[in-house]
Amino acid sequence: MSSGTDLDEHLSLLRRRWLLLVGCVVFGGTAGLALMRLTPPAYTATTQVLVMPVGPQDQPNQVTSRQRESLNLDTEAQIAQSSVVAARAATALGVTAIEPAEVTVPPNSAVLWISVTAAQPATAAAQAAAYAEAYLTNRRQSALTAMAEQQQAVLGKLKQVNAGIDQVIKQLARLPRNSAEHAIAAQRQGVLNRQAASLALKYDALRTVAVTPGTVISQATPPSAPSSPSLPLHLGTGLMAGLLTGSAAAYARDRLDRRLRTPADVERLTGLPVLSDLSSPREHGVLHELACAVVSACPGKRLLIRALPADLYAASLAEPLAVSAPLVVLDGSDVRDLSRADAAVLLIGLGLVTAHDVEAARRQLARHDVPIIGVVTATDAVPSFVPLLEPRTHTPLGKLVATGELEPGGAAETTPMQALHHHPRRPGKQS
Repeated sequence: MSSGTDLDEHLSLLRRRWLLLVGCVVFGGTAGLALMRLTPPAYTATTQVLVMPVGPQDQPNQVTSRQRESLNLDTEAQIAQSSVVAARAATALGVTAIEPAEVTVPPNSAVLWISVTAAQPATAAAQAAAYAEAYLTNRRQSALTAMAEQQQAVLGKLKQVNAGIDQVIKQLARLPRNSAEHAIAAQRQGVLNRQAASLALKYDALRTVAVTPGTVISQATPPSAPSSPSLPLHLGTGLMAGLLTGSAAAYARDRLDRRLRTPADVERLTGLPVLSDLSSPREHGVLHELACAVVSACPGKRLLIRALPADLYAASLAEPLAVSAPLVVLDGSDVRDLSRADAAVLLIGLGLVTAHDVEAARRQLARHDVPIIGVVTATDAVPSFVPLLEPRTHTPLGKLVATGELEPGGAAETTPMQALHHHPRRPGKQS
């Protein structure tokens, strides 16, 4: 089956259950709007902070689109929204608790966007600014602490080197000048002197380095409009949820509904082949093709026509299509029809019967060993094109005008089906 056919079947199913689908969509949209009205407004303020490198950076950071120079912006973003910075910001504001911050890093930049969402615009702006100041203060103190530790480490190493120099000088005083031991000691003194000079330069650099953690380039201001709830978000989510729920409910309702409304429903729910569908305006040759299909599929000479529902009938003769066929058509009006039939065709009125009715008719025919060769469908929605049974005076064989007509006076066992008719339905006529 092609994708176009599948799409047509899905759309047809939704059209049949349009009331359920539309109801779910309307309910979803209404629920989304109601949720938006019940959700209290929230305001978001943002502070932009330019992050700068602090002190000599020993770590070999790789420069990427999110990491400029020697600092890692992703790490800085995590620090800015950490509990340590939040505690500092709360202390600065004089409160015990503070709203969590959301920190983002624009690509190819060294800027942090620190955003805070609160119930009041002024509160959101004040907390965003407090987060920025607390982050810069924490970064400055961390840098100073790290530099102080580095100074202590360099100073300790320098003391060790100076002690080694003093020991070598004392050793040189005891050794003869032209001896090999004196030359080795002198060489070691030179190495220690170079190490001491390098450590002294590094120590002076650590003491004179400027610690600038960053600056605020855009101060947070109280927002004029709430950032949430959002009408497009709530309404769109509600409509989409309603559409999905309505589609699922329509499919479930259609699968649970056993009423036969289309020829596809007949084949899907009953498993019987549809020989022809006469619910649409009749095309040229459709009745001839139906008669040929019936003749070729019938295993014997006696064909029983079973109408479902039983009051499906024809009011008057329509233009016949002559088809010579060696079949005796039985309509079940004679008590012997069911026992003499070699095969049966079900004439189903679409929208009037269910799959359970068809299954009951199939079981009844199976008890009498009468196979069903196919189904002819019609609908009461187009009464001018519904093939129905013409009421006639009871005869031993019975005749079906919708699918064939017996010649007057013909023998019951030898009268062929001479014509296939397409009859309109006249309201008020009893079968």
